[in-house]
Amino acid sequence: MALTFRDGAIEGVIWYSLRRHEDMRGWLCELFRHDEIPPVCYPQMAYVSMTRPGVIRGPHEHRFQYDLFCFVGPSDFRVYLWDNRRSSPTYGVRQIVEAGESQPRAVIIPPGVVHAYRNIGSVPGWVFNAPNQLYAGWKRSQGVDEIRYENDPQSPFRIED
Repeated sequence: MALTFRDGAIEGVIWYSLRRHEDMRGWLCELFRHDEIPPVCYPQMAYVSMTRPGVIRGPHEHRFQYDLFCFVGPSDFRVYLWDNRRSSPTYGVRQIVEAGESQPRAVIIPPGVVHAYRNIGSVPGWVFNAPNQLYAGWKRSQGVDEIRYENDPQSPFRIED
């Protein structure tokens, strides 16, 4: 007997609108948040951002948050990491890796590792992030766990081509 389908809503499926936040660099769209979905569905948070060709995001670091970035395209990125953790055996080490459409990669970045990325392709590129902390805390009611360096001319975290 062949299975037949009928149109209608499906129990347990939750649909909701996504909001895009745009600036000169591109856009960011949160995919899910703990404070917006039922507890049974809880990841901590995820978002996708679009970065225009040549644009750099970062460098910045977190005190408590781990980031899990996924670079899958479109476009390619150069990812910059600096170990800023004084207690780390690799304190003072810099790592630069290319990732994206040509070489899909994910990276988990622990607290204290400064990070940045640049779209090195010729088209806007998307980056997915699933951090272990909510941005600005529950209902966006707390401070943001970021130490930003991109506007500090004395910053040791330099993006070099």
